[in-house]
Amino acid sequence: MSEATSEDPQQNPPKPPEQITQAVQYSQISARVPDKINRGVFATNALVLTGNQELVCDFLLRMVPPFMLAARVVIPFTALAPMVKAIGENIENFKARFGPPTSLPAPPPNVPQPNIADVYEQLKIPEDVAVGAYANTLMISHTASEFCLDFILDLFPRPTVTQRIYLSSAQLPPFLNTLKRTLEQLQQRAHQQSQQHQQPPHPPAPPSENPPL
Repeated sequence: MSEATSEDPQQNPPKPPEQITQAVQYSQISARVPDKINRGVFATNALVLTGNQELVCDFLLRMVPPFMLAARVVIPFTALAPMVKAIGENIENFKARFGPPTSLPAPPPNVPQPNIADVYEQLKIPEDVAVGAYANTLMISHTASEFCLDFILDLFPRPTVTQRIYLSSAQLPPFLNTLKRTLEQLQQRAHQQSQQHQQPPHPPAPPSENPPL
C-alpha cells in the first residue's frame, strides 16, 4: 500500500480551470417522443412544396370526404439529401426482408388529374396542423405493411420527435421519388446560381462616336 505524499503548493501551484471546448455530438439513435406525438397520424398521400430556404411535406388523408391535411413538416434544404438516403436505405432493407413494396394502381386512363390548387381546395386544414412542425432529421422503422417516419428536431441537449407519420409500404416509394426530383431541382438551381456569380461583369458600353448636337 503506497503512502500519500504531501506537495508544496508553492512548488506545484493549482492549474487554472480550462475552458471546455469539446464538441457536442447529438444522438442519432434515440429521441424524446412527446405524448401528443406518440400516437402519430396516418396518411394516404404526400405532397412536397419548396420555398426559399425550406421545403414543406404535406401528408394528406384522402380516404373519405372531407379530405384532410393530416400533418405538415417543414424541412431545411440541407436535411433533404440525408433524408433521401435514409428512405432509400430503408426501402432496400424492406425489400431484403419482405420483397418489393406493392405498387400503387395506375390512375384511370383519360381521366385528368387534379392540379395542386384543386387538391388544396378540397382539403380541410386544421389550424394546429397548418403551422407545421420543424424537423432536420428522420428516423424510419417498418413492419411488413407500413412505414413509420419519425421527423426529429435534432438539437442539444436531446433530439425530439416533432411529427410521426404512418405510410403504407406502397406509398413510400412514390414519396421517395418526389423527394429525389425535388433534390435534383434544388441542385440544378444552386448550380445555375453558382454559374451566375462566377460570370465576369459585362464590360461598359463604348462611347458614342456621334458628335454632340
